[in-house]
Amino acid sequence: MSDMIIRNGELLTSEGTLERKDIRIKDGLIAEIGSELLNHGEKEWDANGQILSPGFVDLHVHLREPGGEKKETIETGTLAAAKGGFTTIAAMPNTRPVPDSPESMKQLMERIQEKAHVRVLPYAAITERQLGRDLTDFEALKREGAFAFTDDGVGVQTAGQMFEAMKKAAEIGKAVVAHCEDNSLIYGGAVHDGEFSRQSGIPGIPSICESVHIARDVLLAEAAGCHYHVCHISTKESVRVVRDAKKAGIMVTAEVTPHHLLLNEEDIPGDDAMFKMNPPLRSKEDQAALIEGLMDGTIDFIATDHAPHTAEEKAEGMRLAPFGIVGLETAFPLLYTNLVEKGECSLIQLIDWMTKKPAEAFNLPFGKMEIGMPADIVVLDLKKEARINPQEFLSKGKNTPFADWVCKGWPTATFFNGNPVWTEGRVNA
Repeated sequence: MSDMIIRNGELLTSEGTLERKDIRIKDGLIAEIGSELLNHGEKEWDANGQILSPGFVDLHVHLREPGGEKKETIETGTLAAAKGGFTTIAAMPNTRPVPDSPESMKQLMERIQEKAHVRVLPYAAITERQLGRDLTDFEALKREGAFAFTDDGVGVQTAGQMFEAMKKAAEIGKAVVAHCEDNSLIYGGAVHDGEFSRQSGIPGIPSICESVHIARDVLLAEAAGCHYHVCHISTKESVRVVRDAKKAGIMVTAEVTPHHLLLNEEDIPGDDAMFKMNPPLRSKEDQAALIEGLMDGTIDFIATDHAPHTAEEKAEGMRLAPFGIVGLETAFPLLYTNLVEKGECSLIQLIDWMTKKPAEAFNLPFGKMEIGMPADIVVLDLKKEARINPQEFLSKGKNTPFADWVCKGWPTATFFNGNPVWTEGRVNA
């Protein structure tokens, strides 16, 4: 770890204006922010007037390791995160083995320590092997480093089990993070139960599959006194439930993905599994409700749900291919180009949804550019325009519906704990 000064960066103020500043990094922390800082023998890195933002925070990522290394590894996934400007990510537990015991969590933490290029916060499973039967030992998993608890990929099906999980989580001050899906309402669906489903004949998943689970869970969270977090919210009914729950004082937070903000079922070109994700792309009305919910604070922050799969798997078509798309390397330019440039939100709002807001929702000491904070910094070139080329991804997964989209606002360097872990054109191991 070397001390450094980052020169000539533009920092966003709380009012959303830009100020030219230097940042002094010492022992991996931000030591000083000012103008024309004196050099005390440090290395220097010139930002050339580009934006300096806190490193992005993504609390919903699938790294696939252990067990799914053909799709992604801790190394490739965290390199993809660094390229996308993310310095803190939370890894979902649908791996093999599942981190559902102190032993498996300890082994996962050792892999992360050895292989990760950015900060990885591992989720632990709510139930053993994510089978929805027996609850895991929450307290023991917390001791080994569990960030929060989720069975992401499958919904906890019984109210009684979810209530018991929430009570356990509340006792140890951890959140329950929920993939909200009632299995009795999936109906074998692969897309949203809407116009595209009817025209294509591909079975659809109705909106109530998600929203009724959220409605159940917010009441359970109220009774348990638990922080309850909704993964990848996708329907207007779900937004309404979360909005009402927050008004009632229930401790609920929610995230939304870039793809649900930018796409809807009308954008699906046909039987193309690059557009297959869970939850599916919903209606145009749902998309509008998600944007509105993000703007009014009902939805707290943005998370990618980065879900890499092999090309062979995604070639199987909508009915058979696995759900999921990658998102770490394209999230900011996609959102900057299609929300900020089009006047849907401001730059400071977007950066807050990707930094400060997720950190605040889970009481994490990241996502801010302040003296004494970890020197997690992403450099952003808002003028750079480039076409999304999946073959250039550092992720093993190339499965994106955004191939060939032209975007502005690309990360050009990422610093983690003061070290450059990615700079444009090369990886800094």
